[in-house]
Amino acid sequence: MDTFLIKAVQLILALSILVIIHEFGHFVFARLFGVRVSKFYIFSFPVGKERVIMKWRPKKYFKWFSTALNTAEKPEEKKEESPKAIPQAAIEATTSEAKPTAIEVNSPEENLDTDESKEKESFWNGTEYGIGFIPMFGYCDIDGMVDESKGSELLEKPAKKWEFRTKPAWQRFLIMFAGVLFNFLLAILIYAGIVYATGEKYVPFEKARMGMAYSGEAQKIGFKDGDIPLYADGEKLDNPNEARMKMIQASSVTVLRDGKDTVEIAIPEKFIFALDQEAKSDTATIAFLTYRFPARITQVMPGEGAAKAGIQTGDEIIAVDSVLTPTLLGFMKTLQGHENQEVKLSVARKNGEASDTLLVPVKLSETSKMGVALEIDPSAFYEAKEIKYGFLQSVPKGINMGTERLTSYAKSMKLVFTKEGAKSMGGFGALGSIFPERWDWIAFWNIVAFISIALAFMNIIPIPGLDGGHILFLLFESVTGIKVPVKFMEVANTIGLGLLILLMIYVNGMDIVRFFFK
Repeated sequence: MDTFLIKAVQLILALSILVIIHEFGHFVFARLFGVRVSKFYIFSFPVGKERVIMKWRPKKYFKWFSTALNTAEKPEEKKEESPKAIPQAAIEATTSEAKPTAIEVNSPEENLDTDESKEKESFWNGTEYGIGFIPMFGYCDIDGMVDESKGSELLEKPAKKWEFRTKPAWQRFLIMFAGVLFNFLLAILIYAGIVYATGEKYVPFEKARMGMAYSGEAQKIGFKDGDIPLYADGEKLDNPNEARMKMIQASSVTVLRDGKDTVEIAIPEKFIFALDQEAKSDTATIAFLTYRFPARITQVMPGEGAAKAGIQTGDEIIAVDSVLTPTLLGFMKTLQGHENQEVKLSVARKNGEASDTLLVPVKLSETSKMGVALEIDPSAFYEAKEIKYGFLQSVPKGINMGTERLTSYAKSMKLVFTKEGAKSMGGFGALGSIFPERWDWIAFWNIVAFISIALAFMNIIPIPGLDGGHILFLLFESVTGIKVPVKFMEVANTIGLGLLILLMIYVNGMDIVRFFFK
């Protein structure tokens, strides 16, 4: 499958899951507080008429390939039928004391949306469920609430007790906050599931005897190859997977240099943008930092230069033409530029407990390759820390991971309002690029969890049109005791939605600009 298609499928699937979970949060809390939800649609958007694959109303109807309107459907007029067309079961029901038959209850033409029936609705009944044709979208139509799908004219009728507007402010607050909450809980659930299924395995910084290798931008601000990170703003660093962002967002990082001296390195506020630009360049080989370890052969390809020269699995290359290459990265850099040439490799080969050093001439290909595979797992060289999580242990770990990533994301948001931040913003293209080129379920769910946290944070921003805008109005009401006028909310939502549309155009436009003007 094409790389672009794999990334696109992952992006669509991820966003579809997140939108459904977000809207389901609103649905659950609305129904818990007795608020009626007219529609719960996935893969659909509440604008004008909408085509749906199917729609279903419990105990009423089930339709395929129908056209659903945004507003509540008008009851269909009953057609007069001849007595011969009336089912025998219905005739018997009218002359007996038996309860109404299924024919009456399930008829799609029966109008059961009376005030009395609405009051007696169960948790799931009373809602029309549908599936549309537009992935990544969905909505929850809550009765008595002004949002992007309906304005104040729909609320001119007398308020009903099952409507959103009649509920206490704290209940309305929780209904609006529920989407954000469910996205955050989903991230926690995913992280807990990942650590439960795979555990954790990493080489602690202190165990990496050769230290870390740093990118060019990192070296510009004071890092040196071989430095071992110790602290970020006084917080001890251990797990590289968690330490990377902490180091980037810190004011200063303390490292151990040459195995004896501690050095404090100041981190510029916009360091993350320099790393981002570096990562996008064609010459980048390191994303900020990586482990340093020897160039060890794990496989020799038959018939290639290394095999012909007698290179063996397990050999470690320590020099190329007398140029020392103690690390894998050093070896790869030194080997470049020797197309179709013969080089003399100094190779350390194990001989029992000792090692022999051999000088081996190897003919390289036209791309400076010698036909070997190299070890890239740092745990093959250093003592790794491995943690297995039981079910009960995985939940607190998931909460911790979710909280840390939410905090990290919130810290990085302040940079969005800088010139560099505005330029670095991206839309669906940038989002899709973070997915792996090959399908990897662990990587996929890790990214889904991260996007879920980002979606939760973005939705809580107090902009009208987002959940945060509704929450802002509710907080104002709770503090002052004054309800925000419906007309004002309608205008504010329209303006907010317009700004969000402009933002979407901008960020996706930046994706296009970056694609054509790399």
